[in-house]
Order: sequence, then C-alpha cells, then structure tokens
Amino acid sequence: MKKIAILGSTGSIGTQTLEVVEKNQDLQVTALAAGGNVRLMEQQIRKFRPALACMGDEEKAKELRRLTADLDVRVTAGMEGLLEVATEPRSEILVTAIVGMIGIRPTIAAMEAGKDIALANKETLVTAGHIIMPLAEEKGVKILPVDSEHSAVFQCLNGEDKRAVHKILLTASGGPFRGWTREMLAKVQVEDALKHPNWSMGRKITIDSSTMVNKGLEVMEAKWLFGVEMDQIQVVVQPQSVIHSMVEFEDGAVMAQLGVPDMKLPIQYALYYPERRFLPGERLDFAKLGNISFEEPDSKVFRGLFLAYEAGRKGGTLPVVYNAANEYAVAKFLQREISYLSITEMIEKAMEHHRVILQPGVEEILAAEQETYTFLESRW
Repeated sequence: MKKIAILGSTGSIGTQTLEVVEKNQDLQVTALAAGGNVRLMEQQIRKFRPALACMGDEEKAKELRRLTADLDVRVTAGMEGLLEVATEPRSEILVTAIVGMIGIRPTIAAMEAGKDIALANKETLVTAGHIIMPLAEEKGVKILPVDSEHSAVFQCLNGEDKRAVHKILLTASGGPFRGWTREMLAKVQVEDALKHPNWSMGRKITIDSSTMVNKGLEVMEAKWLFGVEMDQIQVVVQPQSVIHSMVEFEDGAVMAQLGVPDMKLPIQYALYYPERRFLPGERLDFAKLGNISFEEPDSKVFRGLFLAYEAGRKGGTLPVVYNAANEYAVAKFLQREISYLSITEMIEKAMEHHRVILQPGVEEILAAEQETYTFLESRW
C-alpha cells in the first residue's frame, strides 16, 4: 500500500489525483490540504479518510471541523498546517498541486523529511530551483514531474544518458488566441481567455496558457528539472495537443511522448514510477487524428514567453518577479480590473524595476515576491 499526501486536493490536479487513487486499490491518502472549498474537502475526507486535513485559514478550518466532527480526522490551518500535511509521517510521496509560491516551504519540508515529490506546483522550481534540486540530491528523494510536458520529457529520458541531450522541445497548444494579433488581443474578455481548446484546467492556469506565460514558466521549470540551459529549450506550437513534448539527442534522434490530453496519465505515472499501470479512458487514434502540425510561437504577440526566457537567462530573483507579477496581474484580470494585454505589460514593468539578487535564499525569494506586489499596487 503506497501512502500519499496532497497539497491542493480540491483543485484540478488534486481532484484528478484522487480519481487515480479511487481507481487503484493500493494507494492510500494520509493527508489533504486545500484553500477554501470546505464542502468539497468534507466530501474528500468522507471518501478517502485521511488522518489529517488542512484549510487555508482558521475560519475555514473551524467550519470543516464542525462538518467532520463525526470523523477521525485532525483539521489544521495555514502554513503551519501545510507543513504538517507535507511531513505527515506515514506518507511516502507528496503531490504538490497547490498554486503559487506558497508551495515552496512545504515542498522543502517534505524533502527534508525524506519524501518523494510529485511536482505539479511549477512555481517551486521556477523561483527556487537552485535550492530544490540540490536538496533532492542531498536527501536522495525523487522529483517526479506531473505537468504533462515535463512528464513527457521525463518519460523520453527514461533509460537515456542525460548528458546526450541536445535540446528539449516543449510543445504548446497555442491556446485560444493562436494566430491572433496584438490588436485582436486588446479586445479579449475574461470569458474568451477561459476557453482553452484542448485542456480542462483551473482558472489561473487557463489564463496563463492563453498568454503563453504558462509555457514560459514551464521553460524555466524544465531548466532545473533536466539540468539544461535556457537556450537548450525550444517551444513548439502543436495545436492538436497529442505530442506532449520531445527530446532531441546529440546524434539527431528525437523521442516524443504522445497521448490524448488527459492529466491522469502523468499523475499516475508519477505516483507509480517506474511502474506503468493500466489507465482506463480514451486512446489516441492516429487514423482519426489524420495529421499533426507544428508552428513557431509568436513571441512578439505573446510577450510572456519572450520575457520568461529573459528571466530564466538572468536567473536569481528575476524569475520570482516574473511569476509574482503574473499572479498579481491574472488576479486583477479575472476581477476585470485590468485589460488582457496589461498582464504582460505588468510583468515587463516589474522585471525592469527589479534589482536582481543572485542565489537568493527562501526569505529573499519571498521578499522579492512581496516587493513585486507592492510595486504593482503602487502603479496600477
């Protein structure tokens, strides 16, 4: 019986992880953490019977305690609770499906407690990869990517010599605005940006995919996960979303991982690695698919991708600023307080304003995040 804990259990990745648990008899959930969805958390506790649960704040935790008073579960709150979930003694692997830089401290705590990480919180590596990857090596724990693109690269590299990697090819669907001009993007409303053509995801990541900021974050994450330079990572638009990513080796061979757009595959692969398990669901039908096409991303229109390469190359606290500015801007856009194009404008202004600190510690990373929010609040 493999025991797991989940940060972000009520979100898109968290709920799909629990669907994988439900389909397998040898996975047991020991701890769950969520932000504010008390009712869904209550349902999850009743179904999966974890010993520990955490909510984002004490008020939500009180409500959950009342609703689960008949169950044998301890309910905690806030960062202290997240750290407890991350280090729950019985769990072997932590699924980090929480959104944002709040995931850094729990991830580090879990690794220090000797737990493997099924990583779906890209902000952790984007902003603290220089801390996380050496710590994983020191503690002998695995970082198992859950993002479909990084899982694809991980699968392509299985059994290969990583020193033979020439290039990583991260695929992107292009989102709902592929082929649009900046003039067209100026008119985009919240409802337009939330209509992804291929994937079903949470609101923030759907917006990030439409701006291609998500792909920029994935490029920076791939740098740390696979030990390559930023310029060894190429983004390729593949509108059908069936090639999840590719690796080009020194001899010119290219390996790709293909499948239908379904996050349960990378989730299950991370939980059972290196074993493959049967996964029910749709299969890729090549005859029906007909063709697979490729395009170059338009970095002039989708400046979020261009800015990610700049942040990743300079490193230090600049990726922190990129990520924090995007989080702030997307929240404002979803609240209809700024225009769609203002998202990347805010990222660029925050990056220009920032003085980079190389090799920052966790406190400096979190301080750079807060400084970015303060700067943007003073300007918008």
